[in-house]
Amino acid sequence: MSPVLAGALQLLALLVALGLSYRPLGDHMARVYSSERHLRVEKWIYKGIGANPSVEMRWPAYLRGVLAFSAVSVLFLYLLQRVQGSLPGSLGFVSIDPDQAFNTAASFVANTNWQSYYGEQAMGHVVQTGGLAVQNFLSAAVGIAVAVALVRGFARSRTGELGNFWSDLVRGTVRILLPISVIGALVLVACGAIQNFAGIHEVGQFTGGSQQWNGGAVASQEVIKELGTNGGGYFNANSSHPFENPDGLSNLFEIYLILVIPFALTRTFGRMVGSLRQGYAILGTMAAIWLGFTALMMWTEFAHHGPAFDLAGGAMEGKETRFGIGGSSIFAVATTLTSTGAVNSFHSSYTGFGGGITMLGMQLGEIAPGGVGSGLYGMLIMAIIAVFIAGLMVGRTPEYLGKKIGTREIKFAACYILITPALVLGFTAVAMALNTPSNSMTNSGAHGFSEILYAYTSGANNNGSAFAGLNADTQWFNSTIGIAMLLGRFLPMVFVLALAGSLAEQTPVPETAGTLRTEKPLFTGLLVGTILIITGLTYFPALALGPLAEGLAA
Repeated sequence: MSPVLAGALQLLALLVALGLSYRPLGDHMARVYSSERHLRVEKWIYKGIGANPSVEMRWPAYLRGVLAFSAVSVLFLYLLQRVQGSLPGSLGFVSIDPDQAFNTAASFVANTNWQSYYGEQAMGHVVQTGGLAVQNFLSAAVGIAVAVALVRGFARSRTGELGNFWSDLVRGTVRILLPISVIGALVLVACGAIQNFAGIHEVGQFTGGSQQWNGGAVASQEVIKELGTNGGGYFNANSSHPFENPDGLSNLFEIYLILVIPFALTRTFGRMVGSLRQGYAILGTMAAIWLGFTALMMWTEFAHHGPAFDLAGGAMEGKETRFGIGGSSIFAVATTLTSTGAVNSFHSSYTGFGGGITMLGMQLGEIAPGGVGSGLYGMLIMAIIAVFIAGLMVGRTPEYLGKKIGTREIKFAACYILITPALVLGFTAVAMALNTPSNSMTNSGAHGFSEILYAYTSGANNNGSAFAGLNADTQWFNSTIGIAMLLGRFLPMVFVLALAGSLAEQTPVPETAGTLRTEKPLFTGLLVGTILIITGLTYFPALALGPLAEGLAA
C-alpha cells in the first residue's frame, strides 16, 4: 500500500469514528449541563468544597470562581513540585527549580502543558499522577464550563445568570471526562501503552548497552492529555514514545480523543440554544478549516522532493516509521488546531510550509475545532465578529441567535481577539531583541526566528507543542512563557464571561426578513473568510519572516 493511500484511509477511518460519536456525545453533554439533578458523588464533592450548586451566578461571580479555583490550582501544583524530593514515589528526583516549577504549574492549569523539562528525568509518580494528571482533568473541565456559560448567555434572556461554576466544573469532570478516560485508558493498555508504578530499571538495547527507564501510570495520563486537549507527555518524546503511543492503531485513537469533544460540543451548543442547525453551521466551519489544513499538510509533506525524500516517500525526517507521513500529518494538524500540543513527530523537522501550517493553526485561535470548551467559545466570538461585519456591509444592526450585537458586545469580542496576538508578537519581538533568549536557538536565520515565534504562539494560545530546536529551560523562557500562558488563558475568559452576561440580559429580537440566516452555508463561508482574514492581517508579517521565507527558499 502506498503511503499516500495509507494516510487517506487513516483520515477516512477518523472521520467515520468522529461521525458516529458526534450525536450521542453532543446530546449527552447537553443533558449534563441542563439537568437539575445531582449525583451522590457530586453532592459529596460540593459538601467537601463548601459549594452550593443550586445558586445561579452572574458573570462576575462565575469569573471569580474560575480565577480563584485556577489560582489555588497553580499554587498547589507549584508547591507539590517544590517539595517533590521529600515525597514518596519521587524515584530519587530532586525538587523542581522555582522558575521551572512556576512554568509547569502555569502550563498545566492553563491547559497548555508546555514542558521545558524531560518528564522521565524530572517528575516522580506523585507529581505526575497527583499533580499533572489531576490538572489535565480540571483545566479541561474549566474550559468546558466557560463555553457552556457563553452558550447559556445566548440561550437565556432578561437575566444575567449563567449557571453555577462549581456545578459545571464537577459535572464536566465526573460525568464526561472521567468515564471516557477510564474506557480510553483500557483501550490504550490493550494497544500496548504501559500502566504501572514501577521504579527505574535497566533496559537492554539491540545495538548493545542499556538505558534507564522508569514506569508510570502512562495510559491513564495519556488518555486525559488527549481527551482534555492538554498535551503534556509522561516522557519527553511525548506521543512519539512507544510507551505512550505504541502503534498506528493507538495513534489513530489518540487523534480521535483530541477531536471528539471539541467537535461534539457544537451539537451541545445547538441543543442548548434550541437550534441544531446553528450547531451544524459552527461544525461546518470547524470541519472545513480542519480538513483544509490536513489536506495542505499531507500535500506539503508527501510532495517534498529530493533524493532522500523520494526514497522515503516524502519528508520522513523527525517522523516515526510506526505512523508514517499520513499519521504524523493528521496528528500535527489535530494537535495545533486544538489546544492540545501533544506531538508524535518533531514539528521542527517538517518542511518550511509544513511548520508554517502548524503555527498558523494555533494562530487562528485554535478554533477548528479548538480546545475543549475554548474552541467553541473562540468560534462563537468569531461568529459575532462575522455577523458584525455582515451588518456593516448592509447597514443593519447585527444580530446573532436573537441577540443584538451592539457596541458593548463588539468591544468584548474585539478585546478577546486582540489579547493573544499582542502576547505572541510582543514577547517574540522582545526575545529577538535580547541576547540571552536568542542564544537559546539551535538554528539561525528564518528557522531560528520560527522557533521563538512558535514558542510564544504555543504558550499564549495554550497549545504546548514546540519546534524542538529551542532550549526553553532558561529563566527567561520559563518566566515569560509562563506569564504568556496564564494571560493567554484567563484574560480571554474575562471577556467571554462578560459577553455572556451582556447577552443573557437582553430581550430576544424577533426574526425578520432582513435577519442574517446564520445557519446557512453562506454564513459558514463568511465565517471561514473572517477567520482567515483576521489571522492573516495579524500574523502574516511575522510568518513572512519565518516559515514562509524558509519554505520559499527550500
